[in-house]
Amino acid sequence: MVFGFLSCEVPREDKFIGIQLWSVRGDMNADPEGTLQALGEMGYSFVEAAGYSDGMFYNMEPQAFTSLVQESGMEFIASHVGQDLPTEDNYDEIMQWWETAIDAHVSAGATYVIQPYMPRSAFENLEVLQEWADYFNTLGEMCRERGAMFGFHNHAIEFTEVEGVVAYDYLLENTDPELVFFQLDIYWIVEGGEDPVDYFRRYPGRFLMFHIKDHQEVGASGEIDFRPVYEHADLAGMRYHIVEVEDYNYEPLESVRISLEFLLDADYVEADYR
Repeated sequence: MVFGFLSCEVPREDKFIGIQLWSVRGDMNADPEGTLQALGEMGYSFVEAAGYSDGMFYNMEPQAFTSLVQESGMEFIASHVGQDLPTEDNYDEIMQWWETAIDAHVSAGATYVIQPYMPRSAFENLEVLQEWADYFNTLGEMCRERGAMFGFHNHAIEFTEVEGVVAYDYLLENTDPELVFFQLDIYWIVEGGEDPVDYFRRYPGRFLMFHIKDHQEVGASGEIDFRPVYEHADLAGMRYHIVEVEDYNYEPLESVRISLEFLLDADYVEADYR
């Protein structure tokens, strides 16, 4: 594969920015080594994986995957991985799955374990939503016992009402801040009709991570004002911001390069929020 178009004049150490590898999933499946090398050369500082299965990351042992990331000049700090709410019939199986998954993340050095979705069935009523909140608290405790942290990543559906209560608000109010953090997807909260800054003011410190996303490349639509989001990063509690691209005007690697350069050029984006 040829990645000659991926060079970036801005030194990578200027800003500590991550990339969600779902953005380049086809490239990761075809050529993980070349893809990671390209992302590091662009200027990305760390990766968030989306390729965990059966104790492996992208069909690699945890430490082998971490070594490949580090050889590309980046860090492996976070991963999207999840299971639906367990039932009485499969509770032990699901929780054993989580035991294995969390141990694999810790072995790889990925501190942040993030559930990336909730099914529509979670929003049937408040009783079910409470079961999910309890589930997240349990997973948060499991992660904490192993030196990791558990988080939840939203889409737009969480901003719908369940029995008169906004589901996302309910989750924020019924999960333990010591056990569960929230990775706020900026695109999806806007699509859900809400203002991110309003949430920062109402729930300060709960949003450890931002997913920086737009319709196609970051900054491409002109519909999302990222400035106030970043200007209130301290209020939100944000320490890590991660680019994700799910719809493209270009090849995925070019799209994530353009997205990174938008943030590198943005005067309101600080060098490091850790």
